[in-house]
Amino acid sequence: MFDHFLWSVVVVPPLAVLVVRLLADRLAPGRAASVIAWSAVTVAATSTINLFLLAAHALAQVPAVGRLFGWSAAVVAADTAGVEWVPWLSLALSVAVVAAVGRRWRRQRAVLAMVPVDGPGGLVMLPDDAPRAFAVPGDPGHVVVTTGMRGLLTDPQFEALLAHENAHLSERHHRLARLAELAVAAHPALWWVGKHVDYLIERAADERAATDLGSRKTLAHAIGVAALAGAGSPFAAALHAAVPGGVVPKRVAHLLRPQPRPAPRAFLIIPALLALSSVIWTGEATLDLVELIHAALR
Repeated sequence: MFDHFLWSVVVVPPLAVLVVRLLADRLAPGRAASVIAWSAVTVAATSTINLFLLAAHALAQVPAVGRLFGWSAAVVAADTAGVEWVPWLSLALSVAVVAAVGRRWRRQRAVLAMVPVDGPGGLVMLPDDAPRAFAVPGDPGHVVVTTGMRGLLTDPQFEALLAHENAHLSERHHRLARLAELAVAAHPALWWVGKHVDYLIERAADERAATDLGSRKTLAHAIGVAALAGAGSPFAAALHAAVPGGVVPKRVAHLLRPQPRPAPRAFLIIPALLALSSVIWTGEATLDLVELIHAALR
């Protein structure tokens, strides 16, 4: 089982980071965000399952557990001879993963509860001097803009800001963002992948808003103003509003030049195949554990 641990827990997540770094910016952002987010979730899930399997292996080699269920704990322990530390490390990591994912899930729920979602949906103007703008997912969703942010934008820039946030709602980008966050919580090596999913989501909303507006330049100016104004907002950081940072200049640069021709869709197969390989190895790890327990029962 050690080879399954090595591939799914140690090797595949860094490979996923490498694949994203090489391919993501060459693909259409919306499609890339979806494939990369789901690939990250698959990689994180299979890694977690492998940890659970090895944690079960650790517990199964405890003599008291073997006597309780009627199998030979010595036979189970012999399966990882030479790497005895791996099952016990996996047990500790499993506990850490469950705790981290649980904390992230509760944080996501708390963030979504920060803004009321009752009512007919649409634009909500908040009387607040702090410049904030963000989309609140729901059925229907809301675009929340403070009076402080509205006062900084011209009418065309305000229209561009609304188009960007409405693109997030119509494309349900919050689901991809939440999936990526949970994947990162399950395996910290996927941190860069999660950050890039956020970036691709923003790029996808930019491209849709620019198409709806018919002006890439106006949207670029609105992003710049909103990003500078919204610096440090906890709402912005949590709900994926336009905030400053290293990705903002890249987003503006993409909008101020002609839309590039994306790479062939076939490139999307690469992260999907990497995730699939981890699924296959996890299936084999499950069968190996079942066969090991069956052998220990004889």
